Amino acid sequence: MAEQAGLIFDELMLKCEQTPDFPLITFENGPGFSDEVVTYADLFLNGCRIAKVLRDHGIGRGDRFSLVMRNHPEFLYSLMAAALIGAVAVPIDPRSKGGKLSYQIADSRSKGILFTNEFAPGVEAALAGLPGVRVLGVAYKQGFMEPHRDGYPSLNEILSGPEAGVPDDRCLDANAPFEVIYTSGTTGDPKGVVVKANRMPLFKMLAQFIWQYTSDDRLYTGLSLTHGNAQAVTMVPSIMLCIPCVISRTFTKSRLWDICRSHGCTSFSLLGGMMMGLYGEPARPDDADNPVRVVLSSGTPRSIWTDFERRFNVRIHEWYGAVEGGFAHNPPGVGPVGSFGKPIEGVMEMKILREDDSECAPGEIGELVVAQKQGPVEVEYLGRKKASEEKTRGGLLRTGDMCHKDTGGWLYFDFRKGGGLRRHGDFIQPEYVEKALADLAEVTDVCVYGIPAATGAPGESDIVAAVVPAPGAVIDPGRVLRALQKSLDRQSLPQYLQVVSEIPRTASEKNLDRVLRDEFRASAPNVHRLEA
Repeated sequence: MAEQAGLIFDELMLKCEQTPDFPLITFENGPGFSDEVVTYADLFLNGCRIAKVLRDHGIGRGDRFSLVMRNHPEFLYSLMAAALIGAVAVPIDPRSKGGKLSYQIADSRSKGILFTNEFAPGVEAALAGLPGVRVLGVAYKQGFMEPHRDGYPSLNEILSGPEAGVPDDRCLDANAPFEVIYTSGTTGDPKGVVVKANRMPLFKMLAQFIWQYTSDDRLYTGLSLTHGNAQAVTMVPSIMLCIPCVISRTFTKSRLWDICRSHGCTSFSLLGGMMMGLYGEPARPDDADNPVRVVLSSGTPRSIWTDFERRFNVRIHEWYGAVEGGFAHNPPGVGPVGSFGKPIEGVMEMKILREDDSECAPGEIGELVVAQKQGPVEVEYLGRKKASEEKTRGGLLRTGDMCHKDTGGWLYFDFRKGGGLRRHGDFIQPEYVEKALADLAEVTDVCVYGIPAATGAPGESDIVAAVVPAPGAVIDPGRVLRALQKSLDRQSLPQYLQVVSEIPRTASEKNLDRVLRDEFRASAPNVHRLEA
């Protein structure tokens, strides 16, 4: 790969000098609302304005501030401000509420917070127990009726006010912390991963040499910018390579293809449950009529991979990565269907290890670990030295993902450590059960998970299928069971059908099955026992 380029604010200033009015990022706000188009000049000038706000509130190099926003221009301006002065942004999944929201603000030791009026009541409740956190500004966005907050600075007024220059002591340290991004928290309290400024140029190189974006591309994402994927695959490549992109306020599976058609998007990224959700949408005659060439996917269910490509006339570029580190990919048509690929040769090595750190044989499931070819493996969980050391014990990044490899060295994800589904001694692959349900016309989204088996057998699970009915559809448990019996073996048949209005997900679009599990009651009116 090429030599590391400049940091993200360096690239921004250069592009602003060359093409200040280039329509770089279109924020797609949904039906009934106008799009917002951001140029390089907007990013630069408004980043400087918010940098001044931060400094006026005593937030400087190394100080942290929280961001509670959906995908809005103000989010990007705040990140650029952090890069400019060396402050550390803490993007918080805007779906975080109550204790989870206050936990992340407090755990990050944020000195201030920026948010949109949509989340004002929740943020105010969270700050009631955190008197030391200052409100730095509120962005008032169209579509939300929350009244103006007296005493809070208005970002709308700040961004339309006087310009602010670049400070003489702007941050030029590539090793300086840039963000604290919290893990999904799928099994407990999320941990804050410290991301350094030098990570951003790496995303530029991935875009050039791995995703192979060109100036003819137009990127799309509906993932939250609080998650590393949206930043790594879409936001940073767009800014640093002058490639236009479209960013939706929120992910919308029902409108994704129409958005790509109307904006001419050639590539987008999917994660976790998004793939099955899109596949579960009712088939349309124009499914294959779209400008998208490549879908960058992390977690394509093997069961729908080929059908997805054929139905939507796209190629899947599968990949693996985590905010803590590690990267592998499977370019279209290169590796076997179902594999997330191989690591970049000469950069890192990935192995599958048993609990005693001996290497697994091909086909044997173990923990995926990563070894750097150049330099040590580093992970810093904010304020958690012991957890950081354990994550990199023995000089290896221990991912917590249970995987296997084939005889050709191609890697496959099996389940999260501690999260496998086993029934009567056999491991059950939830993705195949999910596909069988997603293929039903009355189901528009699904999540399959396990609860402790009624038999009491250690490590065994009864299977629960949480399903979201299609608009106007009624779920008939008996009909669903009969349909599943035609496509699944008896071991894989769910014992329970849980009808819900939506599948809860993290900012990284991972299914939050623990929420569904907490809500599950065998006697609840929305839960049906499937008697095979």
